[in-house]
Amino acid sequence: MESTNRLTSDPLTTQPASTQPVTIDSLLDHVQASPARLGKTRLIGIDGPAGSGKSTLADRFAARAEARGLRTLVLHMDDLYAGWDGAVQGFALLRDHVLTRLADGREGRYRRYDWAAGAYAELHLVPATVELLIVEGVTSCDRDADRWQSLKIWIETTNEVRLDRGIERDGEALRDRWLDWMRWERDHFATENTRSRANLVVDGDPTLPHDPDLELITKSVNLPHDSAAS
Repeated sequence: MESTNRLTSDPLTTQPASTQPVTIDSLLDHVQASPARLGKTRLIGIDGPAGSGKSTLADRFAARAEARGLRTLVLHMDDLYAGWDGAVQGFALLRDHVLTRLADGREGRYRRYDWAAGAYAELHLVPATVELLIVEGVTSCDRDADRWQSLKIWIETTNEVRLDRGIERDGEALRDRWLDWMRWERDHFATENTRSRANLVVDGDPTLPHDPDLELITKSVNLPHDSAAS
């Protein structure tokens, strides 16, 4: 990301680069102070390469949001992909059946993809009354979602760390699948310019001291200036 601004402590501000952690609560303050763009819902997208820590970060945001009483839902892009080759189709399902419907004041809906069965399974509903929707996964911050997002987050770490995490989770038998995916997502992110369009670039394997449940370490911050917190 070209911006060298960095987020510091509450109240939310952008300042020159520092080594201070960013609090998740300060980011939520910013999101809540910004206008809802998805009907009555505010949308946070968390994108970045596989194995970088997206789902963990989404869960931490959800925990802090729920602690302040926000009706919150986390949607995992893995539940929309039709297998290893289904990421683009998965985003289309997100856009057409969840985001577009919420923007129109209707409930979103999607069927969870069952990776073991190789088919879409039970129906899930996303109520129009959800106050904060957190979508995590590769393609979650594709350009077609820009109009609805209150915050776009990119999280990254080294290829070695990511692959080790993936093999630990999925097993050695899927190493080639992981390598193919890593090559595909690299090209997809370049086409979408995903990292440069993000509001925050987050370190997915930080060494700086911080409380991982409450704070994150950013590499750059570029927040929109349409909220009372700006």
